[in-house]
Amino acid sequence: MAQAPLLEVKGLRTYFKIDKEKVAKAVDGVDFTINPGETVALVGESGSGKSITSLSIMKLVGKPGKIEDGQIIFGGKNLVDYSDRQMSKVRGKDIAMIFQEPMTALNPVYTIGTQIAETLMRHKKISKAEARTKAIELLKIVGFPRAEATVDEYPHQLSGGMRQRAMIAIAISCDPKLLIADEPTTALDVTIQAQILDLMDDMKKKFNMAVLLITHDLGVVAEYADRVMVMYGGQIVEETDIERLFDKPKHPYTIGLLESLPSLEKEVDRLGAIKGMVPPSHSFPKGCRFADRCPSAMAKCLESHPELLEIETGHKVRCYLYE
Repeated sequence: MAQAPLLEVKGLRTYFKIDKEKVAKAVDGVDFTINPGETVALVGESGSGKSITSLSIMKLVGKPGKIEDGQIIFGGKNLVDYSDRQMSKVRGKDIAMIFQEPMTALNPVYTIGTQIAETLMRHKKISKAEARTKAIELLKIVGFPRAEATVDEYPHQLSGGMRQRAMIAIAISCDPKLLIADEPTTALDVTIQAQILDLMDDMKKKFNMAVLLITHDLGVVAEYADRVMVMYGGQIVEETDIERLFDKPKHPYTIGLLESLPSLEKEVDRLGAIKGMVPPSHSFPKGCRFADRCPSAMAKCLESHPELLEIETGHKVRCYLYE
């Protein structure tokens, strides 16, 4: 019997009203599922809609943004219909999130221990003393060598890598079923990046969490993800497992991204590049949103918008080349 998805996003549309006439369609008809214990990567250039997708799932999109349509099914319930009070019981407990920049996500006027304890006391209903003990335990789990001292330190006293570890400690404190990691290693150097990603992978296995990993780094995707969704212009343009994405990419955008990567296996005089820029989300072209950058564009691509179709089991592509 097939396992029911942990998260199912259907027709999600999150728009930002710029003025009376302009609407930015940041997320425009996104569908995907995440299964229990699975790591799914969401990749694409800056401005493709990745972070807004994650904020929509958490219902943290601020004004003038609004979820205009769609469903976010988690645990059999549609989170789009939840009030702020109902969502506050889900955030941190069932779905946790690690943000891009820990220095802005952590509160600078509270100690690390206080911030971990707050989540524990809110969702686990334990005493302040119990929460402090648990906070020290969590800091040890995420690799703090002097957790008893760190629990009383402030964010500015920690390095970037340590702050990110503290964010992971907060995120896993209530054993969430889904962890959303939005560019969790962007501001870190390469060696610390690897440590943080290994730590997240260990926590995933230890706590049996599903992970939605948002990144623009395909090297990270190859190492840690089970499945990948490529996003462009507020929509998913390709979705498949890791092996097929790297061995048999189909969408011209995915192919362009992979050709821009350096390789240890073959000598390349010049790395590939995708011409042009992602179109602004308030003025997408009439046809395929990638058409003006695509080396394989046809007349049809400029006139009508392709649908996301399953071309073989488990491999979906939004492109007229595969009709």
